[in-house]
Amino acid sequence: MNQLSDNKIEFLKGVGPKKALILQKELGIFTFEDLLLCFPFRYVDKSRIHKAAEINDDNVYYQLLGTVSKIKAHGAPRTNRITAEFTDESGIIELVWFKGLSWIKTRFQPGKQYVIFGKASVFNNKFNFVHPEVEDYNPDDFTLGESLQGVYNTSETMKNHGLGTRQIARLVKTLLFQFHQQIPEVLPGPVLKQHGLLSRDEALHHIHLPADASMLQKATDRLKFEEYFFFQLHLLHNKLQHDKTIEGFRFASVGQLFNTFYHKHLPFPLTNAQKRVIREIRTDLGSGRQMNRLLQGDVGSGKTIVAFMVILLALDNGFQAALMAPTEILANQHYSSILEYAHDLRVSIALLTGSTRQKERQQLHRRLQDGSLQLLIGTHALIEDTVIFDNLGLVVIDEQHRFGVAQRARMYEKSSSPPHILVMTATPIPRTLAMTQYGDLDYSQIDELPPGRKPVETIHLYQSQRLRMIGFIRKQIQLGRQIYMVYPLIKESEKMDLINLMEGYEALLRDFPEPEYRICMVHGQMKAEDKDFEMQRFVKGQAHIMVATTVIEVGVNIPNASVMVIEHADRFGLSQLHQLRGRVGRGADQSYCILMTDFKLTADGRKRMQTMVETNDGFKIAEVDLQLRGPGETQGTRQSGALEFKLGNLAKDETLIRTVRKTVFDLLDRDNKLQQGENHCAKAYYEKLYKKQFDWSLIG
Repeated sequence: MNQLSDNKIEFLKGVGPKKALILQKELGIFTFEDLLLCFPFRYVDKSRIHKAAEINDDNVYYQLLGTVSKIKAHGAPRTNRITAEFTDESGIIELVWFKGLSWIKTRFQPGKQYVIFGKASVFNNKFNFVHPEVEDYNPDDFTLGESLQGVYNTSETMKNHGLGTRQIARLVKTLLFQFHQQIPEVLPGPVLKQHGLLSRDEALHHIHLPADASMLQKATDRLKFEEYFFFQLHLLHNKLQHDKTIEGFRFASVGQLFNTFYHKHLPFPLTNAQKRVIREIRTDLGSGRQMNRLLQGDVGSGKTIVAFMVILLALDNGFQAALMAPTEILANQHYSSILEYAHDLRVSIALLTGSTRQKERQQLHRRLQDGSLQLLIGTHALIEDTVIFDNLGLVVIDEQHRFGVAQRARMYEKSSSPPHILVMTATPIPRTLAMTQYGDLDYSQIDELPPGRKPVETIHLYQSQRLRMIGFIRKQIQLGRQIYMVYPLIKESEKMDLINLMEGYEALLRDFPEPEYRICMVHGQMKAEDKDFEMQRFVKGQAHIMVATTVIEVGVNIPNASVMVIEHADRFGLSQLHQLRGRVGRGADQSYCILMTDFKLTADGRKRMQTMVETNDGFKIAEVDLQLRGPGETQGTRQSGALEFKLGNLAKDETLIRTVRKTVFDLLDRDNKLQQGENHCAKAYYEKLYKKQFDWSLIG
């Protein structure tokens, strides 16, 4: 029995049933071990008492000893803040509270000494403390803290039930001393020795009660290694198990369709990167194991033609194929592109979306089941129960991050054996995410753009420069070009003072009046047929300007569109801005992306604009985006949120992740079932961590 993981938190001295319920609801702490793995989010120095006169810097924490007087309520008729004077022998500092005001009014006694701790701030050129920690001073039992003291995440509910940061620290301390040198190890001994890591017992002690900054760093390094170790163990163990147990359809031949297209109908020469990726995929398809491969390529790198050639391999070997896209616009775009590629080939292709009429669906279903329909392209409609294939051998999923894991899994049920899976993304993925979020997939990257493509020139303008932007657009239209205008909102919002799509549309009608200019509009609240009608006007060159929301972020390929204007560009993430910019630059003409913002920007907003102006490299952009926004969740069915690493930072830990991944790979290479005695502790902890999770590894 592992007393740490098996003992419920209510049985820890100082907790009990009521506080245990609060800890469970607020922090997810159910056991002793859960509490030890609830790490401080920062550390403060309470090892000395400062003087009021020593305060000389804001955003720095200070601990003071003195008296509180002149308590005043401000604001009429209702009190909105309370101030007080804190005095020691060296001077006076103002204290300020905006919450708990009724409690503050009665909290202090004249002449009594208190210890306050808080972050100094500046107001009206004077230092003050807003919502400081307050503790009654009793010289008989007051002791200065350790050199570094952890501060824990708490909520108002926790504080109201006696579970503030000091109480959490006290409970952790009780637990650490109760289990001193008894915390079981979870990493193999050779791994600890190889990387010079602390034991788990030492690391947990020093992450909560660090002797000094050096020991805190060593503890952090050890526990961060542990987080990445078991995450990579899960990914690589599943991949190893999948590769050994899941057989795949063997595509033994490169047949007539592939060869005819490659030698006679290829519309342009493939780049070396495209050729390399096709070779990697061909190797998978001929290996006899089921392929799960991620194909990553920047906007315009030519993923679609690679996918089409892989589809031809499936068809040459007697199998059907499916291509699933997240939106009707993108599905229609793929359908049009592939019809054009397959124009001179005898290939039966159909499109299935939410807009497909019932009569067409019935015919499509019959052809699919009797095998006469070879390739089905569509949206989520492909996963409906009524869609039954005769012999599905390959599924291509585009912009896969937009599908839930369970939706992708449904495609597995369309075949007697799991079909080969190729997932594609034009959203560049930083290397650290590729090793975590997609660490159980094989990985291909098209890292080369077709020759002759001119980089899009990106310009950042402020709203005060709007006339300059309008004049530039007018000149581009006179040159025969088309324009995208993208807005973050469709209609006016009470919460955000932004130019919205409807307002922008009306303003553009004034700046570009009919009949000389024609403007179309596309957004997500339109009916599918209306959206398609407006889109076709733009595709056919019947409209000069398309006013849109991010519905055109992916899949719209109009070579004549040379300008992308993004209103309130600071409201978009970097990856989204890069995707939007990728809608232009697809023809032979120089293209432009204009980022419109207010002059007042946050530091992150300014960094995003600067990055977009400086580079067209999607992978560099993805690295900056990871630093600014953090990663998305890598497991479970959600597609957004934060990776659940308590200490790991994917934006900074690439070197460590590479080291851990290699360590785990070598370990499994030597002992793939973790049967050796030195690995039993890791196996037991791994099974405990993942025993309640459904194994999603087989669905890419």
